[in-house]
Amino acid sequence: MKARIGLMFASILAGSLLVAAMVVAQHQAQAPMNPPNPTNPPNPRNPDPLADVIFPPDLIMAHARQLKMSAEQKAFMRGEIQRTTGSFHDLQWKLQDQMENLHEILKATSVNEEEALAQLNRVLDVERDIKRLHVGLAVRIKNHLTPEQQEQLHVMRMGWHHGMPTPPGPAIRPME
Repeated sequence: MKARIGLMFASILAGSLLVAAMVVAQHQAQAPMNPPNPTNPPNPRNPDPLADVIFPPDLIMAHARQLKMSAEQKAFMRGEIQRTTGSFHDLQWKLQDQMENLHEILKATSVNEEEALAQLNRVLDVERDIKRLHVGLAVRIKNHLTPEQQEQLHVMRMGWHHGMPTPPGPAIRPME
C-alpha cells in the first residue's frame, strides 16, 4: 500500500510539475520568432504557444545586470517569484489530495460516474489554479520590464535553454 501511495505521489508530483513547466518553463525549447499560424504549425519541439510572448523568471533574474534592471525591478521580481512559489507549493499539496480522492473513487470495482467526474472537476480546478498562478506571474514580470529589456530577452532566449546558466557566448555574471 505504501509503495502504491508513493508511486501515486510521484506521478501526481510529475503531473503537477508538467503543468507548471508548460506555463513557466516554456523556455525548454527555443521560442519561435514569428507566432505560429495555421499554414505553418508550431515546431513540435516547442509545444508552448506562449513561449514567444512571455519570459522565464530564471532567465530574467540570471541576466538582471545585463538587462540593466533597476533595484525596484529586482525587488519586485524577487517578491513576486517568492510569493508565487509559496502559493504553488500549497496548490501542489491540494492537487495531491484531490488526486488521492479521485484514485479512491476510481479503484472501486463499480465506479459512480457522477462522483468520479465531480472529483475530476476538483482536480482540474486545482490544475487551472496552478496555470493561472504561473501565467499571472509571467504577466506581472513582463509588465515590469521595459520594451528594451523585453527585446534583449527575446534575443537572449534564442540561444538559451532551461537549465543553462547563461546563453551560449560570452560569460555573463548572474545577478547578486
